[in-house]
Amino acid sequence: MRFIKSTSLVLLVVGYTLAGINHFYNPVSYYHIIPHYLPYPVLLNILAGGFEILFALLLIFPKTRPWAVYGIILMLAAFLPVHITMLMNAPLKLGNLTVTPLIAWVRLILQPVLMLWAWWHRN
Repeated sequence: MRFIKSTSLVLLVVGYTLAGINHFYNPVSYYHIIPHYLPYPVLLNILAGGFEILFALLLIFPKTRPWAVYGIILMLAAFLPVHITMLMNAPLKLGNLTVTPLIAWVRLILQPVLMLWAWWHRN
């Protein structure tokens, strides 16, 4: 079980790091999925990418891991309007990917799964 949990933690760290980097590497693909009622999409994208990287780094250290877990859960909750908007506007383009209604549903349903995955690493 220890191997599985360690591997899971590494996957979280790598996944959130890469996701955060992608906000800076390919920012334009994120701008149009930010709901129109939220101001400053460029700033919101920078903050999202920065927090994903920050929380990934905080996951590495046992003393900061609980803070990272709570941060990830709050961040994923904050992302819910994006996923709901994607579902309402599907099909749409996200970079080179066409987000169909099915993909939008999967992305939305994955949010609580990702929250639980992070929660598993709180201790």
